[in-house]
Amino acid sequence: MNLYLWILVGIAAVPLVLSFDRKVHYVSSWPAVFAAAGIVGAVYIGWDILKTSADVWGFVERYAGSFRILGLPPAEILFFLVVPFSCIFIYEVVRAYFRERSVKIPRWIWFVIAAVLAVLAVIFHSQVYTLTVLLSVALFFALTAAVRPGLLGSRHFWLAVVLTYVPFLIFNGLLTAIPIVVYNDLENWGIRVYTIPLEDFFYSFSLLGFNFLVFRLLRRGPEARGE
Repeated sequence: MNLYLWILVGIAAVPLVLSFDRKVHYVSSWPAVFAAAGIVGAVYIGWDILKTSADVWGFVERYAGSFRILGLPPAEILFFLVVPFSCIFIYEVVRAYFRERSVKIPRWIWFVIAAVLAVLAVIFHSQVYTLTVLLSVALFFALTAAVRPGLLGSRHFWLAVVLTYVPFLIFNGLLTAIPIVVYNDLENWGIRVYTIPLEDFFYSFSLLGFNFLVFRLLRRGPEARGE
């Protein structure tokens, strides 16, 4: 057990213990949660392998271990299971304890936002991490507007996203401050929030946004279909 793995244990601990809470009963959502994490994670792990091999970021052996799978520490692969598991839990808690207030926003607005992000990606194409996170958020808005526009007007969705940034600041702060993950600042804006690259905020949004989207598409029942 290296430090990176212990941090993942800390991320998963609370959602795991509270999965059997009667009101949320998160355990009943596990099949959809892990399916969503697997589908989205397969894409992001591929992205991770490419960016690691291109020296966009890397991992400190002292804290992540020396063993690698396709260039990644095992903990980095588990990251794409553990983080969605914990953050979809936040989403389900929000859905259980807060009343939904949906706002119907014309789809074209999200497509315009996606287009603006795509243009920014082109402008910053020389910085690989910046380019890819902007494109990933653009793709999220465009795809979600096409297949599940109601999610983008959901109070539950946006409140859950905001709340996920609390553990994000804590745990990603640890990963970048120790550091366990190191970044090549030639491939990003070089702007940090504490020790966290600004691009990580976009990365987290797209990763969790896609997980929330796929999770809602996989969930069965009238409520899930009607969103």
